[in-house]
Amino acid sequence: MDEIAKKHHATLAWDQVTARIRAEMVRRRVHAARTVVLVPYAQLMHEARSAWGRSADAPGFVPRFETTMNWTRSLGGFEPGRDGIHLDAARDALTAASLLARAGLASHQNVLASRLMEAAWSLSRLAAAVPPEARLAWGARMAQGLSQDRVAPVLEIEARLGRIALAWAASASYPSDLVFSAQLDLLVVLEGFQAEPVAQALKQQWGDRVLSMPLGLSELPHSSTSPGRTGLMALHQAQDAQDEAHRAAACVLAHLAAGRSPVALVAQDRVLTRQVRALLAERGVAVRDETGWKLSTTRAAASLMGLLRAMVWDASSDAVLDWLKNAPGFDAAAVTHIELALRKAGTRQWRHTPWNAPAVAQERVAAPVQADTAGKQQACDKVQALREALQQGRPLVAWLNDLRTALQSSGQWHGLTQDPAGEAVLDALRLQDGAELAFAEFAGRMSQNEFTAWVSQALESASFLPAHPAQAQVVILPLSQLLGRALAAVVLPGCDEVRLPVSPEPPDMWTPAQRELLGLPSRTELAVASRAAWRYALQSPHLDLLWRTSEGGEQVMPSGFVQELLLKNTPDFASDPRMARELAAQPSTMPRPHGDALALTRLSASAYGDLRSCPYRFFALHQLALKEQDELDTELGKRDFGNWLHRLLKHFHEALKTTPTPELTARIAMINVAAALATRDLGLSESEFLPFAASWPRVREGYLDWLVQHEASGATFAQAETWQEMPLGALTLVGRIDRIDKNADGSTLVMDYKTEPRDTTRDRIKDAYEDSQLAFYAALLSDDTLAASYVNIGEKDPTQSYPQAGIVSLRDQLLEAIQDDMARIAGGVAMPALGEGRACEYCAARGLCRKDFWETM
Repeated sequence: MDEIAKKHHATLAWDQVTARIRAEMVRRRVHAARTVVLVPYAQLMHEARSAWGRSADAPGFVPRFETTMNWTRSLGGFEPGRDGIHLDAARDALTAASLLARAGLASHQNVLASRLMEAAWSLSRLAAAVPPEARLAWGARMAQGLSQDRVAPVLEIEARLGRIALAWAASASYPSDLVFSAQLDLLVVLEGFQAEPVAQALKQQWGDRVLSMPLGLSELPHSSTSPGRTGLMALHQAQDAQDEAHRAAACVLAHLAAGRSPVALVAQDRVLTRQVRALLAERGVAVRDETGWKLSTTRAAASLMGLLRAMVWDASSDAVLDWLKNAPGFDAAAVTHIELALRKAGTRQWRHTPWNAPAVAQERVAAPVQADTAGKQQACDKVQALREALQQGRPLVAWLNDLRTALQSSGQWHGLTQDPAGEAVLDALRLQDGAELAFAEFAGRMSQNEFTAWVSQALESASFLPAHPAQAQVVILPLSQLLGRALAAVVLPGCDEVRLPVSPEPPDMWTPAQRELLGLPSRTELAVASRAAWRYALQSPHLDLLWRTSEGGEQVMPSGFVQELLLKNTPDFASDPRMARELAAQPSTMPRPHGDALALTRLSASAYGDLRSCPYRFFALHQLALKEQDELDTELGKRDFGNWLHRLLKHFHEALKTTPTPELTARIAMINVAAALATRDLGLSESEFLPFAASWPRVREGYLDWLVQHEASGATFAQAETWQEMPLGALTLVGRIDRIDKNADGSTLVMDYKTEPRDTTRDRIKDAYEDSQLAFYAALLSDDTLAASYVNIGEKDPTQSYPQAGIVSLRDQLLEAIQDDMARIAGGVAMPALGEGRACEYCAARGLCRKDFWETM
């Protein structure tokens, strides 16, 4: 045993405890083989055996050091009933749903099953402490007390849940039933911070055969170092959660560097604790996590839930893409092509994909994106086959069989079997071949939503414990499990008012009066236990207390326990434990890449506009193809309204061309039909379109009024949304023209719709050499005589045209400029980041050119 363990107060406490147990065995003439010592939690079984073995006069036989659960498990022979409480969420959630259905609450079982299960679990510890023969009578007494507790009508559901949970807990059998008939001469109960109900029940039943004692020193050794001073305790006030995590990791590393091991990392905040663990893993620190984390937060569980979310009939494109990217059974290149096509088309719902609804959506996919259609179609056919196979309701056993098949078909099964967390997921859901028969008695039909909810609940309630290293340098544990552990140092983050309250909130649904009646720990008792755990932590030889002062922009106060320390002692905050590194300044300069090795063969109006605004933007976004991918599942904005309006006008003018009519009423009807078609094409729901519905009548009236004036000039509609390509030497100009009309003299009129403010459109026309969009569209046509105009369709102002004078001359000059610019790029001219003003405000390449850094150098 090392020097640290010899001096630790926990070691001295164990020596006192074992000496007293040995003396009591001698006094009572009890053999060690007929003695059981109950410890508060499992990790103390090893500590107790080690303490017993340290004694020089230790006898040959050793008492059994057990927890209540471990002891009952060792007795064996327990088989829970069909409606029993298994403390297994996958099983108990099904039983809870069944009990709700039998109680006439079938319509609410999806919502209430998890709450009923949690309520029953909170009562199971109390019910297990009642001898089996007296349990039904106990349940009847408790039920009578609950029935006398009058509740408001709005709380009737909660009252019914409580009665069902009590009946369930009182009628179940428990592994601890066997200990009431166990044959012992001496039972020693080592008390923790909270009393164990079964141990308390055995104390009452066995009387003087039970010896109870606290697991702690009767007198603490005197310390010359007062709390908060020189080395015994360090206070760390962090700015936020990120700062707190980095400081906590630095504290752990400092203790290890000083030779203090193992170090306890108290898990007050699981999110922060996982951050600290990740930081320690980067340094190769061996960590034993005794708390684990929710199985639902593992990558394996996320992979399985991703499949289920992709199976629902109205799954979003993002949900299906997220699953496909994590399913090895699909070709990665095909998935990439599918994603590009969906983002190009703006398809938000998977059922509206071009390969599922070709008559509507194929038209929305731009010509350059239609490559590799066969590969995309093959992948989508496989997706649809899996989706259709997992959408109809069926019994649970059939669901599990079909889910296993889907995981195998998508290539996810192998990854789950090779991952410890994946194995835990398969075990929790009984997905291994044949394991699903454990649920054969639940033969009722489950819908897809019910099955997904059950899977989510099972994974959320289960925990995953990673494998422990042989020699751990750091132990992650709850605050209450510092008791009895000889740990060289303790790092305790999360000491704020949210994560370490002085008076913890009871964790379940019961009211204070019901808790008192049932015998559940009251808020006062929880506060006493919390304070006892805190005081025990303060006895640690080396202790670091950390808390954050802000979270989410809001101020956070230290825990009341910390405030007590600060009131009793002059605050002496520790210095930042992180090691400072001095980095040499490396000023950034304006990038000046060369694009001669990245020749383009196709050029659009927007791409050339980027070149004119900033050569570096053109290099990054078009030559390197580092383009942003638009989000699919987002709220509608101005751009979506513009896309909708473009498609609407295409439908309207094509219908008006087929069936001409000057009647305003007929035109209003036709444009309303076109609006419905555009909404359908873009996969928008009526609720999503509500923000624009209020302004649509004004927009419609303004546009129809403008159309009458436009037609009076002799112009007629020719085509809309047409894809055009025009060769220009080795380059091809490409683009989609919003609308092409024919003037009265037969010449072509190129038109582009704008939904921007009028001043913006007016500025486009004011300096014809700065705005190249209309000239570029004119260059896509071979007409020698043509006109061009912007059509501003405002939500507040009436629709108005803004003709661009001299468009043919502008087109010819633009073509010369394009050829000259492309030749200069091919010749290796530098492409600096010359953008200014609005060109930089919303530039997707700004993070690449690093203008925010070199601009101020």
